[in-house]
Amino acid sequence: MKRELKISAALACIFLVAYFLPLGNPKIQQAIQESFRLLQWYARNHTLACVVPALFIAGAIITFLSQASVTRYLGPNANPVLAYAVASVAGCVLAVCSCSVLPMFAGIYNLGAGLGPATAFLYSGPGINILAIFLSARVLGFPIGAGRFIGAVAFSVIIGLLMAVIFRKGERAKVEAALQVPEPEKSRRHIAKTVLFLACMILFLVFSDWYNPGNVTVKTTDGRQFKAVVIHETKDAVRFQLEEDLGENKTGDKIELQKTEIADMQEQKTWVIQLHHIRWYLAGLCGLAVLVMAWRWFERDELHEWMNNTWEFTKLLVPLLYGGVFIVGFVSVLLPEKQVSQWVGDNSLRSNLVASVIGAFWYFATLTEIPITQALMNLGMHNGPVLALLLAGPALSLPSILVIRRVMGNARTVVFIVLVVVMSTIVGVLFGTFWG
Repeated sequence: MKRELKISAALACIFLVAYFLPLGNPKIQQAIQESFRLLQWYARNHTLACVVPALFIAGAIITFLSQASVTRYLGPNANPVLAYAVASVAGCVLAVCSCSVLPMFAGIYNLGAGLGPATAFLYSGPGINILAIFLSARVLGFPIGAGRFIGAVAFSVIIGLLMAVIFRKGERAKVEAALQVPEPEKSRRHIAKTVLFLACMILFLVFSDWYNPGNVTVKTTDGRQFKAVVIHETKDAVRFQLEEDLGENKTGDKIELQKTEIADMQEQKTWVIQLHHIRWYLAGLCGLAVLVMAWRWFERDELHEWMNNTWEFTKLLVPLLYGGVFIVGFVSVLLPEKQVSQWVGDNSLRSNLVASVIGAFWYFATLTEIPITQALMNLGMHNGPVLALLLAGPALSLPSILVIRRVMGNARTVVFIVLVVVMSTIVGVLFGTFWG
């Protein structure tokens, strides 16, 4: 009955939006177009390279890792130092956004990981991105980069510990349920083979989703030249954020050019870009290793179960991710950066809270939070809200919230969001007081 009520409420919301949406309003038309533009960018640049490999990893975790192994190292009764250390440093390896870490979080949580270590991993995966932190320091200033690193590491552990304490009753029930599980059958292969198999899959994800910072020099067909950061690229157009003034547009403004208007676009030469250009070769080697290991080490029934589990995660996660991205694209037009910057121009509690809430619900692909934050700083955003946004933004987004709710339930999701927002707000106020 409860499920039917949820379906009825969802259908009613869709009906009301379709019935009352003022399609004649130019702002609404622009918002709808932006929704599809962001969705196309997500499909073209993010889904195949990141979400799909993550889904296969999640399916492999459920299929090939025993519940006893996960419970031993990440369960409620696991060694807390080891469990939180493993979870909190995961982001140093997984340079992915919040949406991409979700399938792996769902896999380890459903397999018996404790709520504390699982949520520590959920935050740290996108939060402790070493390359993004270094870029934050270079572009936004060393204090902000250092504050982001220290805050992200501390947040992952503190949030995990608080989640475990707040929901300790449910954790005790999880432990008791785990004790009732019969002893697992002896594994068909040595644990080292399974670990190597999963490691190659994770390396495939890291390389396939290796980001491009997007710093380019653009020459247009009408003779203009400018430096910018690529924000979104769709089939027919590219959206840039300017790194220098261009006519009536100022540094930090966003412009969109049709690909037919672009005569040349040269990337800045860095080791990150060089690795980006060979990423598919490296990912291909890892993928080939995965195929060989799957052929030699795993039985047909196991592979079939792996595909079934991957498909179940796909049905659970992908519709919510796409729906969340669509909504973010729609709302982004209704809340332009110039308007947001007016709310975060000082280091007040309100400004930091606004920055934390916007960061928690917005969708930032890997590294895109840096040029967006830079533009807000150029419009007058204070350093305190900047750090609050950077601590809350990468770890959460509306698409990820929709998925987390399906995995953990309403209460745990709400508490997780509140912890991220409140802690980001407090740290933002303190940071802005001393380094404003």
